[in-house]
This record gives sequence, C-alpha cells and structure tokens, in this order.
Amino acid sequence: MAKRRTKKRTHVGANNPVVASAERRSAGNPKSMVIRIGAGEVGTSISQLATDVRKVMEPGTASRLKERRGNKLKDYVVMCGPLGVSHLLLFSRSESGNTNLRVALAPRGPTMHFRIEKYSLCKDVQRVQRHPRGGGKEFLTPPLLVMNNFATPGADAKSKVPKHLESLATTVFQSLFPPIKPQQTPLQTIRRVLLLNREPNSEQDDGTFIVNFRHYAITTKSTTVSKPLKRLQAAEKLMTTKSSRRGRMPNLGKLEDIADYMAEDGYMTDATSGSEVESDAEVEVVNNAPRRVLSSKARLAAERGEQNGQAHDDGDDDVEQNVERRAVKLVELGPRMRLRLTKVEEGLCDGKVMWHEYVHKTSEQVKELERRWERRRQEKAARKREQKANVERKQAEKEAKKQKKSGGADGDEDEDEDDEEEEAYSDVDFDDFVSDGSAEDAEMQDA
Repeated sequence: MAKRRTKKRTHVGANNPVVASAERRSAGNPKSMVIRIGAGEVGTSISQLATDVRKVMEPGTASRLKERRGNKLKDYVVMCGPLGVSHLLLFSRSESGNTNLRVALAPRGPTMHFRIEKYSLCKDVQRVQRHPRGGGKEFLTPPLLVMNNFATPGADAKSKVPKHLESLATTVFQSLFPPIKPQQTPLQTIRRVLLLNREPNSEQDDGTFIVNFRHYAITTKSTTVSKPLKRLQAAEKLMTTKSSRRGRMPNLGKLEDIADYMAEDGYMTDATSGSEVESDAEVEVVNNAPRRVLSSKARLAAERGEQNGQAHDDGDDDVEQNVERRAVKLVELGPRMRLRLTKVEEGLCDGKVMWHEYVHKTSEQVKELERRWERRRQEKAARKREQKANVERKQAEKEAKKQKKSGGADGDEDEDEDDEEEEAYSDVDFDDFVSDGSAEDAEMQDA
C-alpha cells in the first residue's frame, strides 16, 4: 500500500527544522542563483553570459547549477527556502530576440526587469588584453561593490524614473553582496571590484535608467623600492650564491655615477630629485602586525627609556618601517553589460507593476488595477482561512480519535457482553423460527 502524502507547506508540518535552518542561513550573507530560463532555447552566448555572471557572484552563488529544458521558474522558487537563497538573477530571450535580465528578491520580490542592450563575454574581454588575468584566489571572497551616479541630484534631474524606485534599485544592488566593515574587514580579502555606473541622463535617452556593468581584479605592486634598486639587490644575491645563470648583472661600465643608473627609465627618487611625481594610483599601506605583549620587566625598561627620550624615537622608526607604498591597478575580468531598466514588479516575477518604461496608464486605469489586485488579495486570504480551518478540523479529529482510544478501557465489559450475545445469535439457525406450514402446525391446530 502506498504511503499517504503529507502536505508540508500549508499544514502543521510546515513548522519543520529544515525551514528554520534555512531562515538562519538566509539571515547571514546573501546567496544567489544565476539561472537561464529556457535552457537550450536561449543560445550558447546567453548560456556563457550566465556562467560568467556566476563567477562575478562567487562565492555566494550556486556555481554548479544545472538547468534543464523542462524546469520552470516555480521549481527554482520552491528551492529558495531550503537552500537559503535570497536573490535570483534570471537570463532569458524574448520571441523578438531581446536579451533580458531579471533581478528578484526571494521569496516575495520585488523584481526588476532589465534589457541587455550590449554585452561582452569574459573571453572577448581577455582576448584584447595583452596580459589577461585568469581565475585564482580572487574568487574566494566576494567583490567590492562600487556604485556611481545612483544618488546624484544632478544626474536624476531629467529622469522619468520615480525617486522611490531609484532608491529601490540602489537597495537591491547593495543587498547582492555582504556589507563591508572598514574597521574589521582585512584589505587582503578585497581582491575584486564590481562597478555599476549609471549613465547621466541626456535629452536623447529621455531620462531612462541605464547601468553599465563592469568587473575588475585588483592588483597591487610595491613602489617603495625602485626597479633599478631591485636589480642591484638581485645582482647582490646572485654574487653571494653559486649560480650559473647569466644576464642579470647590470652593466655599469659606461656610467660615471650610480645615480645615473638609479634615475634611468624616467624614474627619480628622493635621493636624486626633490620633485618626485606622485600618482593617484599609489597608496600608503600600514602593516597592522600583532603587537607583542611586554612583560613587567620589559614594561619598566620601556618606561625608563621614555623618561630618557629614547622610546619615542624608536617608536617613530617602527612606524616608518611599517608604512609601505603600493601601486594599485585594475585588470578587467569581464563580462560587460549595458542594462536598461524597463519594468519593476512588486512580487517575484508575478505581481503588480509598479513602474513601466513604455506603458503609461491613466488614474482611472490605475484605480481599476488597484481594485482588481484587492479582489485577488481577498480571494487569497479566503483560501488561506479555509486551509487553516481544514487543518484545525483534521487536528481536532485526530485528537478525538486518540481520546476515544484512551477512554475505551472503561467500557470493555459492556463491549464483551454485546460480543457474547452476537456470538450466541450467530450459532442459532434462524430457519427454526420460521413457520412453513409443516405437520407440527397441523398438530397444534388439532389440539
């Protein structure tokens, strides 16, 4: 006999530990799923674009997700709860050939619809680079989100997008990645940058909401030691060690002074020139090494040194040694996308349209839509009440059966007597009590 199905979502079983654990997971860092709707129909380019966007969203995404042709959006929405997924990025292609991206917050929305006007894959971006950067440790930590022109009053002056929807777009994009705490987040963990640049509005675009999507890797290089000095250090190391490699010793025979060699390639140091050109890409990084806890004797010695004026100078030397100048460079990883906001919905891809770029309704049409959605909400609330009443009724019936079984011990004697009578009557042949006009009836009449 087949096992009876038990409803999990709308009945008492919905309060299960699986859902509770999923809620605890979703309360932490955001998780996302990048999905191509209509697998096998969107084409190889859209499939590769979805794969590239998964790399951008790592590590908090389902990077090994396999879509099937028969999967629907409802299948992924159902799995958002148990897996703790908070965002859905849905790639699709319309019948007219437009490529679309929907960014939705699970499980209740809202949903933002974007049209991808232009895009370039990671392989296209790396093909034009001289020294492309492949995958490495950069994808072990989430990227740093940089948003430009999202809250600039001058850029939004001609925008036809309402202010509250612009703030909603900012909130949705910010919630894609975990927040960064400047005082606690180590700088070594920030290895990528996701740049979302909103194009300023002009008269040609008629105030549309267009966002440029860029993805970069952060590379740093120490500039405290110059390149010629590094060559001399390498030459010194080569002289002190036994090695058969040649070609690393710099040729200083044609130079009159070591300063000429240090100033080659347009590099000027503080020792050779007082007017060093500073670049915006160079920053000072302080080495936050853990401090050693001093013992009582060492602390007393340090206090005596402070009285003599020695500890202050030593501390300044330590600070100067811990500061290092590094040049920061961004290497584009891809992909590139130009996103145009077309529609905003309340629910998860199925709700009231809050804003549309092309469809504009009058106040009467808006009121009619409000009445229609209010009627839908009332019908939904009625169905929920009916389901709740059915659950309570079934629970009461189960409790009544349990009480009947527990209270059946008091009436065991009555039930036994009834059983004996039924057994006695079952042994008697009821044909003996039926008169069929036989000889016995004739004798009774004669008497």
